[in-house]
Amino acid sequence: MIDPLDYSPWNFWSTADDAARRHQLDAQRDAAAARPGWSFGAECFVSELASVDNDELRLGDRSYIAAGAYLTGAFRTGRDCSVNAYTVIRGDVQIGDAVRIGAHTSIIGFNHTMTTTDIEFFRQPLESLGIRIGNDVWIGSHVVVLDGITVGDHAVLAAGAVVTKNVPAGAIVGGNPARLIRSRLTQAAPTGPAPAALGPRVAAFGDTARAQALDLLDRSFDAASGLFADRPGVAPTVRAQCDAVEIADLLLGSAPPQLPTGLQVDRLRGWQDTATGAVVGPLADPDPAYHVLCVGYALRLLGSGFDRELALVTEVSAAETAAILDALPWHTEAWSAGHQVDAIGTAMYVSQLRGDPVPAGAADTLFGWLLRHADPRTGMWGSPNPEDGLLQLVNGFYRTARGTFAQFGLPLPYPERVIDTVLQHAGDDQFFTSGRQNACNVLDIVHPLWLTRATGYRADEVRALALRLLEDALGHWTDRAGFAFRAPGRETAGLAETAPGLQGTEMWLAIVWYLADLVGVAESLGYRPRGVHRPEPAL
Repeated sequence: MIDPLDYSPWNFWSTADDAARRHQLDAQRDAAAARPGWSFGAECFVSELASVDNDELRLGDRSYIAAGAYLTGAFRTGRDCSVNAYTVIRGDVQIGDAVRIGAHTSIIGFNHTMTTTDIEFFRQPLESLGIRIGNDVWIGSHVVVLDGITVGDHAVLAAGAVVTKNVPAGAIVGGNPARLIRSRLTQAAPTGPAPAALGPRVAAFGDTARAQALDLLDRSFDAASGLFADRPGVAPTVRAQCDAVEIADLLLGSAPPQLPTGLQVDRLRGWQDTATGAVVGPLADPDPAYHVLCVGYALRLLGSGFDRELALVTEVSAAETAAILDALPWHTEAWSAGHQVDAIGTAMYVSQLRGDPVPAGAADTLFGWLLRHADPRTGMWGSPNPEDGLLQLVNGFYRTARGTFAQFGLPLPYPERVIDTVLQHAGDDQFFTSGRQNACNVLDIVHPLWLTRATGYRADEVRALALRLLEDALGHWTDRAGFAFRAPGRETAGLAETAPGLQGTEMWLAIVWYLADLVGVAESLGYRPRGVHRPEPAL
């Protein structure tokens, strides 16, 4: 007689006898020893009536595979996941925590290429984009999920759905092909024009910022040294000089009036290293990668440019460029990797402005590498970090795309997937509730959404998010001091990041413009970024 626990394995660890439990654990131990890519968490169950022939199989705690299931390829789960009877999972498939998969469902993470009729299709090579399914997802019976699909957290795939497009977080989809039925998320996306009061409120904010620009610049200027600091009481930095230039250009249409323009130009140009052209300077913020951006654009706003060529790109061959990109920590620290690519891309832009020769093929190698390595499931480069979800991935995308595709005016490889990933990340309350926002995290979702706006994809959701974030941002301004890098809130009161300064002011002014443009009221602001955060391509 067939053991019913093979078909209802969720009852196994509560009802099976000791002998059956030992047999199951022994089978898992033997399988893991024989198959290097296999591992099992606590209280997992795999029916002996299932056909499991994976190259990689990693089951999180309390996950199970029922009788009749057929699995091949690479399958990875979080905790508390179920693969019910007669389900087929093949190819590269990764699911999060608490994903429940109904009987007779097929999740197929590969496909035949079928690129020619000269060769029978079953003889043509396979391709695999992979399938990624988030946390707390309910997949009904007889569902089909095709290769390349990403399913967001808390989604529901109704029984019989044929999923051919990415599913947003919280969406309930059904039908063939699957379409949105409704959203489980409580916030509805508004439609139509911006609220009538928003335009005047944005205009009033722009007027206030311009009227107080001199005060906030004076607040951060040390007359004795002739240098800007981010805020009173901290040391001057290279970045602070550049932030002051950006703010003055944005709000006053001129160089910071605290010093003659020529003196500011000479100082920034003089901080370049004579051998490499990197901006190291005498100040306490040695970040040559970001200085390529901030100093390069500050000099441009001042009507000048770098005094020396940037060896970062002028002395690096195409092969060396590829090796640098390969070595960056895309899968552990995607933001850090994007930070370096932003500097490389901007150094190429600066070199083109100056007329400095860049080794043959280096620029093509940079963009070719990015096109080849963009993940078609997320539209981005690298992987999420388990410690902070999508934060590293999205922030790294912003830096990478800003310095390359955006700066040079080139189309992104997977714009709709970028929108899916950014909107999923924007639902993470630990970063985007009003009292937990900081300028970096908000800018890094706003710029990608603005960059991909022409697709019209999920436009109502993008607009709803932009309206909410714009309302928040307008409330962060401190009179005559500007913006803090981090939004004030109960949890962050007293932190240095919540003190208004030049960096926060420069970044949030740009954020406000992008948000206002996404909801159609940017003209009311009376300013438009022209420096590091300029919306137009630099060339």
